Amino acid sequence: MTRWYQVVLIGSTILGSWLGMQAIHESGHVLGAWVTGGRVARVVLNPLTISRTDLADNPRPLVVVWSGPLIGVAVPLIVWGVTAAIRMTWAFLPRFFAGFCLLANGLYIGVGAFDRVGDCGEMLKHGSQPWHLWLFGAVTAPTGLWLWHRQGPRFGLGSANGQVGRGVVYGSLIVFLALLALGFMIGGE
Repeated sequence: MTRWYQVVLIGSTILGSWLGMQAIHESGHVLGAWVTGGRVARVVLNPLTISRTDLADNPRPLVVVWSGPLIGVAVPLIVWGVTAAIRMTWAFLPRFFAGFCLLANGLYIGVGAFDRVGDCGEMLKHGSQPWHLWLFGAVTAPTGLWLWHRQGPRFGLGSANGQVGRGVVYGSLIVFLALLALGFMIGGE
């Protein structure tokens, strides 16, 4: 039964991180639009597709497009920093999430610059230089990996021999299920 809790913790943390990363990234685009006088037509968070934000009016497209990955890495870092500063026993989960967001956003922007994929095409179209995207990826992706470094035992790996806190398992599972429900409710395809 110990391994079951470990599997649930790892699975819900990874899947929840994917859904949470998309939600925060899209929230960044929404915030960027609102701040610059843009108007959001639709946000898609359906877990069965890749998230996106469609705008009805976008007077500052470069600000809006960069707001997604910038907010997408800043918010998780702040959440992890706060939970670590107040010494929450489960602060390793926001640390993992922050690492996930830095790695995902960094790879998306840094590597996507070569194919002009999604946001990267918009960034390049509206004035960003390829090296801006590469620099973002070169800073964020390795930082994400660094945040993951030596976190295995907290997830029951290595010397922990499958032992994980059951409260953390239930908390991670609840957050994942809430994000899953949110995704199906917001802008389904």
